[in-house]
Amino acid sequence: MELKTKVNAEEGKQDLVITREFELPLELLFKAYVEPEIIEQWMGTTVLHLDNKKHGSYLFETTDPKGNKYRFNGTIHEFIPDQTIIRTFEFENTQHGVQLEFLEFEKLTNHTSKLTIHSIYQSPEHRTQALKMPFAYGLSMAHDRLQTIVTNLK
Repeated sequence: MELKTKVNAEEGKQDLVITREFELPLELLFKAYVEPEIIEQWMGTTVLHLDNKKHGSYLFETTDPKGNKYRFNGTIHEFIPDQTIIRTFEFENTQHGVQLEFLEFEKLTNHTSKLTIHSIYQSPEHRTQALKMPFAYGLSMAHDRLQTIVTNLK
């Protein structure tokens, strides 16, 4: 089965580009990235803090099936509704390092939109570590949940 979320990771580089087209209006796609209640549903995480503004920050916590808790956090550097979020991303207590993410939201039609995420890692090695996890599959599954959940909100 082909994944709907595409991850382009060129060999030897420290960045990657993620793209996904959604059967959602731009406003609803953006809402799925900024409303805590919706984020919790499609990401399967708890939003402990989310301050969507320039110089804001976020803190999310995920619990695995064994009860282990994992946190990830970041600082929001730019926030333009229905257009752009620029933020850092840190998976706490791991060797993955901090990455910089550029999220671009694009209207394709009145009923479809596209998300492009450009992630820059500290080094090619940090990116390689992240890609060893079931990264592309997990992200595509999360985006599939986002599509379903937000479609049901219409």
